[in-house]
Amino acid sequence: MNDTRALAIERMQENAQAMGANAVIGLRFASSEIGQGLSELLAYGTAVVLRPEP
Repeated sequence: MNDTRALAIERMQENAQAMGANAVIGLRFASSEIGQGLSELLAYGTAVVLRPEP
């Protein structure tokens, strides 16, 4: 589960950078069991620009 959480955060960061953001705020996780021995993990937050690049 730790590896999955790290991968979800990494993907979220890549998506935020692709949108021009340099930070993600309000990070949350949601998980659910979708079958016997199967789970899904969602990581979501708000992509923002904290300080414009000089």
